Amino acid sequence: MKLFLHTPRLYRVKRGQTLEEIAAAFRLPPALIVKKNALTSPLKEGQVLVIPSEKGNLYTVRGGESKTLLCGSPEAFEKKNGTRCLYIGQTVFLQ
Repeated sequence: MKLFLHTPRLYRVKRGQTLEEIAAAFRLPPALIVKKNALTSPLKEGQVLVIPSEKGNLYTVRGGESKTLLCGSPEAFEKKNGTRCLYIGQTVFLQ
């Protein structure tokens, strides 16, 4: 019998959790959760988040890297990661 792990579509924020912790638990870039939920303020206990179903290889950005280097083009980077921003230490999906 094969078991398949499915990412839940909804997640309720627990006391003290941060966006970064939740994103890491689901192996997603934080910006993708922000975009999917149109977040404009800090998370609150009990808040329900939609968890994107995107999959990919997570990577931590280092100095000198570009959107093109990481994903082939700026457009592909923005689509895959849900943000135009790129900075050192950021967690992103690679193409």
